[in-house]
Amino acid sequence: MFQLIHRCKWLYVICFVLSWIPAGCSDQTQNVEAVDFGAVKLAAEQGDAKAQNSLGEIFANGKGVEQNDTEAVEWFRKSAEQGNAAAQHNLGLMYARGRGVTQDDAEAVKLYMQAAEQGYASAQYDLGFMYAEGRGVEQSYAEAEKWYRKAIEQGNAAAQNNLGVMYANGRGVERDDAEAVKFYTLAAGQGVAIAQFNLGAMYQNGRGVERDDAEAVKWYRKSAEQGFSYAQNDLGVMYDGGQGVAQNDAEAVKWYRKAAEQGLAISQKNLGVMYATGRGVDLNYAESAKWFRMAAEQGDEDAYSALEKVSRLEQDQREGISHDGSCRPRTNVIRCSSQCYNGDCVVTYENGCRVRVQVRPRYDSFREGWTYPSPDC
Repeated sequence: MFQLIHRCKWLYVICFVLSWIPAGCSDQTQNVEAVDFGAVKLAAEQGDAKAQNSLGEIFANGKGVEQNDTEAVEWFRKSAEQGNAAAQHNLGLMYARGRGVTQDDAEAVKLYMQAAEQGYASAQYDLGFMYAEGRGVEQSYAEAEKWYRKAIEQGNAAAQNNLGVMYANGRGVERDDAEAVKFYTLAAGQGVAIAQFNLGAMYQNGRGVERDDAEAVKWYRKSAEQGFSYAQNDLGVMYDGGQGVAQNDAEAVKWYRKAAEQGLAISQKNLGVMYATGRGVDLNYAESAKWFRMAAEQGDEDAYSALEKVSRLEQDQREGISHDGSCRPRTNVIRCSSQCYNGDCVVTYENGCRVRVQVRPRYDSFREGWTYPSPDC
């Protein structure tokens, strides 16, 4: 009645600004929590470009002060105007996100370019992304590859992942699964959750490497443990089917739930199936309907159909209508009555047992049409 398993579509996700200022974005950022705010502010006011950028980061993150994007932009701009690459990149991020300024991709690209030409790896990555997506600049995979490679030369993990995406999908380069695996492996080794998921998918599907479900599980798990919902779903799928790991319904439910709670429709649907079939959890039609409804509200057509089915099951359960027929009398002579609508029948037996059954239509040559016969007792 309910179909499992639903796997995430193979995404090869392109990531954009993996983390906000400062962690993971600025090559020269400091631990803002450990910075003496007064000393940084004084140095910034005296024109120190590095201090101005640091002060902007403090305001952007709200570390030790009230978060203030307008103040952050002001200090990033002062520093950027002095040629500070980190500040140029950070100000570009503010324009890309529309924080403290009107959102403007073209301005973001201009600032990324200034920082990238100074060799700033994070800006090179973001500039590559803007070219790949055609944001603020004419779309160009060739330019995207160029800037990703410059960032990769400095070990930028996000660029490693995205160049892997380009090779896996043949975007701007000749499709080459082995190259994709190479770059995914580099990024995954640096702990990038998206790359770990992508690498797991390559092992799961045998692209660029020998198919290896156990290795796929390993990388899905690393990604899932960082909270990446697609990896959580697919790790649940692996437990559900016993692929690369011992079959375990409870573990499947655990990972489906983690992804479902993040709003991933495919996992909400999978969790609904588990509740509808009593696998890894107690049978619970109401809980099943809840998760199917969440997925359906996101436009999942399969979830709409499943919701109708489980809602009927929930209603039948309340009304004491059986679906397995285990309550039917075991006597030689059985009497019953039935109520039907388009082949959907509820059969009532003398002992009070009620069973829902479906009957197939038959062609009535006398009437020259299809009819639904009454079900047998």
